[in-house]
Amino acid sequence: MSYRWLAAEEQCPTSRTRVDHRPVGLLIVRVIVIGATGHIGTWLIPGLVRRGHEVVAVSRGARRPYRDFDEWSDVRHVTIDREQSEQEGSFGRRIAALRPDAVVDLICFHPESAVPLVDALDGRVEHFIHCGTLWVHGVPRSRPYDETVAREPFGDYGIRKARIESFLLEKGSEGFPATVLHPGHITGPGWDPINPAGNLDRDVFARLSRGDVVTLPDRGEATLQHVHADDVAQAFALALDKPTASIGESFHVASLNPVTLRSYAEAAAAWWGREANLEYLPMVEWQKTVGATARALTRDHILHSPFASIDKAQRVLGFDPRYTAVQAARDAVAAFTNLDDSA
Repeated sequence: MSYRWLAAEEQCPTSRTRVDHRPVGLLIVRVIVIGATGHIGTWLIPGLVRRGHEVVAVSRGARRPYRDFDEWSDVRHVTIDREQSEQEGSFGRRIAALRPDAVVDLICFHPESAVPLVDALDGRVEHFIHCGTLWVHGVPRSRPYDETVAREPFGDYGIRKARIESFLLEKGSEGFPATVLHPGHITGPGWDPINPAGNLDRDVFARLSRGDVVTLPDRGEATLQHVHADDVAQAFALALDKPTASIGESFHVASLNPVTLRSYAEAAAAWWGREANLEYLPMVEWQKTVGATARALTRDHILHSPFASIDKAQRVLGFDPRYTAVQAARDAVAAFTNLDDSA
């Protein structure tokens, strides 16, 4: 499949001609996806094309999508380096110049990025969907928790995402058509899952596949709530399908239930016909057995131990995740191991 990456100056035609084959009742025609060739965009954009949308994929043009779908041939590609364009003060203007009906922003990580983009699009777009994170909730006070729970994030990432959400919903009260989706641990082919030790060390899976000892922190009772990128893409498409219901709202997007580190390790070992050979250490001792990066990741995941309810997304959007937390992780692991992904 060949791609023609358009420079920003080669923007989409300004015609607002409606697409006759879109599903009946949809209001959105031209959808601009920012961060289009990342993991969510890889799955989202083909789905939007199948729904009849005219899709404009905005990215740096530095990589291809994680997986090829035939629908990519029907997508317009616009090359914009967001960081450089923001430094020049032109990013919001360049997105607005594409004359979108809807904008899906998958790569906004700083409030300072959100404000000028929203200012440029205010009054010029029918729907704006931001990719947030379950990390806005910080340490759970109850389990499961829904979208009404107070935002008590910790860590730079969660704090910044919570500020972006607050800004967007405040703008929503003033009429800006914003929706925020909060995914769990996104994974799938091409995107390594958080492993049963709560970090990204692939060797944990290798040891489980051989029946070697894997040591987990505490008693392995912390939880993870993976979500397949295809399911995240489903939620974004549903939010676009139902603007009246989704605008002004936040939604959790994750697997139906989380999985404990221990249960996850046991399931992963079974992928190779093994029984998990697990040992446990108190967290303070376990941290001495790994490097700084793994130590920090595991600490954060154990503190968050998400168990987010997706009831609102199910009721309001019709969200129906295809993958459990373990199935989503398995699909990712099959892409970089000898695991038979057809099993």
